Amino acid sequence: MSYVDGFVAAVPTANREAYRQHAAAAAAVFKEYGALKVVECWGDDIPDGKVTSFPMAVKRANDETVVFAWIVWPNRAVRDEGMQKVMADPRVQPDTNPMPFDGERLIYGGFEVIVER
Repeated sequence: MSYVDGFVAAVPTANREAYRQHAAAAAAVFKEYGALKVVECWGDDIPDGKVTSFPMAVKRANDETVVFAWIVWPNRAVRDEGMQKVMADPRVQPDTNPMPFDGERLIYGGFEVIVER
């Protein structure tokens, strides 16, 4: 079964194009190191919650949009090796490809796929 890294972030709405460029550049690096697919989604129907929600989870401000993204890997071993190489690659370093959002509010994690149709 494949393995997925998932991400949720709050991005300043004015930075949409900068984020798209940032994500596209990073996606090429992830694919080079073994990712099967990289998907970046710009929120357009993200309701505020009463107990929990995407906006609450990332402490979204009024001038920000929630982004939901995932990377599909063949398996956990390829992901672990690939992610090490990605993090060491100069093309994704902050001085080369700065994050156009507050990385401290980024939520991420790795997930073992248990159903895939």
